[in-house]
Amino acid sequence: MFEKDVDLKKLSNYKIGGKADYFASVGATEELIEVIKEAKEKNLDIFILGGGTNVLIGDDGFRGLVIKPNFLSLTNDGDELKVGAGVTIKDLLNFCIDNSLSGLEWAGGLPGTVGGAIFGNAGAFGGEMKDNVAKVVSVNVDEGEPKVLERNNEECKFGYRDSVFKKLAQTGKREIITEIEFDLELGEKREIETKIQEKIDYRQAKQPLEYPNIGSMFKNVKWDTLPEEVQARFLEKKKNDPFPVLPVAVLIDAAGLKGSKEGGAQVSEKHPNFIVNVDSASSADVKALVDKVQNKIKAEFGVELDREVIFL
Repeated sequence: MFEKDVDLKKLSNYKIGGKADYFASVGATEELIEVIKEAKEKNLDIFILGGGTNVLIGDDGFRGLVIKPNFLSLTNDGDELKVGAGVTIKDLLNFCIDNSLSGLEWAGGLPGTVGGAIFGNAGAFGGEMKDNVAKVVSVNVDEGEPKVLERNNEECKFGYRDSVFKKLAQTGKREIITEIEFDLELGEKREIETKIQEKIDYRQAKQPLEYPNIGSMFKNVKWDTLPEEVQARFLEKKKNDPFPVLPVAVLIDAAGLKGSKEGGAQVSEKHPNFIVNVDSASSADVKALVDKVQNKIKAEFGVELDREVIFL
């Protein structure tokens, strides 16, 4: 049932990481439940890996079982859309274009899978995953026998780059998202496609996509948490995302950290909230650079940066 000694580097957008002792890619709920049961019987630690676009995998890999949800269904009934958690954002948006479904245009160019985007309530350009979610289906991992659970939007407790699934994972009560139901609107195909392409073009122009990366390393800073002197200095940089924030890239740039390196990892010159793999970086290189940035921003501005990515 499990593959052994699987190289996780190949499954990481960062091209960083060691091997997993065991690995299972699952695409059916019944299969997932059996995989979880067997892992528990073998007393294996479990890690859930989505698209590998928001996680830094350790150089030593993972001593346990890595489960990759590979639920790939994509169906709609009018403006109601059911999506498997393993579907990529790119494929989801292409389906929306083909079926004239509007509401997710802001996600153009967003990497990773739909399940991962729900887990972290991904957002950009004023939109968030929560805006159109009607229901999320999941399977519990840690508490009791694995079973299928369903939550409506309110029960998902979405917050800024947060959800009930992320909160549960932080308290040792993980669940694996299997399916998401969206409420969208029927729109004009060409207009939907144009808006999505605009976001893709913006990302390609502004983000260092030419290097292996795992997206924004830190969350933008909520405006009302900033010291008054920092607010005054950067007032013109204030933006809504979807509430008032200061883009963390502004602080990193102001601290003179653009281009800073540790080993093969570098703070991007193009977008300083990206730490890119420019020369066979290790996980240790990235972590050292993250610490350097956090410490400098804390010392210079009195601001604690909160990581957006997961460290395995």
